[in-house]
Amino acid sequence: MRIAVFAGDGIGPEVTEQAVRVLQALELPGLELVEGDVGGVAYRKHGHPLPAETLEIARSADAILFGAVGDFSCDHLERHLRPEQAILGLRKELGLFANLRPARVFPGLEDLTTLREEVAATIDLLIVRELNGDVYFGEKGIRTLEDGRRQGWDMMSYAEDEVRRIAHAAFQAAMTRSKKLCSVDKANVLETSQLWRDVVIEVAKEYPEVELSHMYVDNAAMQLVKNPGQFDVIVTGNLFGDILSDQASMCVGSIGLLASASLAEGSYGLYEPIHGSAPDIAGKGLANPMATILSAAMLLRHSLGLEAEAVRIEAAVAKTLADGIKGGDLGGSAGTREIGDAVLARL
Repeated sequence: MRIAVFAGDGIGPEVTEQAVRVLQALELPGLELVEGDVGGVAYRKHGHPLPAETLEIARSADAILFGAVGDFSCDHLERHLRPEQAILGLRKELGLFANLRPARVFPGLEDLTTLREEVAATIDLLIVRELNGDVYFGEKGIRTLEDGRRQGWDMMSYAEDEVRRIAHAAFQAAMTRSKKLCSVDKANVLETSQLWRDVVIEVAKEYPEVELSHMYVDNAAMQLVKNPGQFDVIVTGNLFGDILSDQASMCVGSIGLLASASLAEGSYGLYEPIHGSAPDIAGKGLANPMATILSAAMLLRHSLGLEAEAVRIEAAVAKTLADGIKGGDLGGSAGTREIGDAVLARL
């Protein structure tokens, strides 16, 4: 079991260290952890945010545990050299097309959300976002019109095989949960979304046990606030998924608790917290490592098939929170290392 560990920038190294400690505490036979540089730290060492050496480590591993990338001191660089290109490059080079973003409220933390507590308590959903297509990867540019005005343009498109692939991933995820899938699009306006909806309906015939519904993205955004408990699994495209998954994260109160997985076909995946590099608190020992620890649990579940070990980690995090050990993002005072120690003790 070979895991690539890419800690990255900002608080990435601090939170990743605690997740690694948890993985090592499980004493898994054959576990090998291999480190590599990504993001701004990689640019300063190697001249590129995703060096060839790092990409080779990724390709030789069974999964990647990823910290965060992002460094304001690199904002002046050309776009292809900025830290964020590391994660985009890994998605492209490794075929990471399906992003899984779970969101649920841990018992006792209902008061942290801006929603009413009884509404927040119902949240237990999974957003499956397509990662390799849509307007993010389409042709784009800035041109000058005949009258001299500048115009920015971006092409949104999906081929049917791209939709079919992410639809299968979402239906399969729904089969492991409550067998309810909501496909989110904008088919009343966009031809891209109409094709999306048509293909999802075709794929649904292969999963008769799953209840399929459809929702326009603007309504989905409203329903996530009004009645989030109605959702089990949501599947959507890259642009809509980017927005809705962040909205769902704030519905549960803190991005410091939310893990994610980016999966290729088969069991290969990249696992990371959603909170970013947070340079304002980097190096201060204040960051909450729980999202990264929970990302490690997702890694064990989805890439290594170790469900029991994943459940152990999730239970240890839940017990830590129930015992009142919280980081600053949750209104507590526990530091990064203290939280890591607490999770290890309960593991």
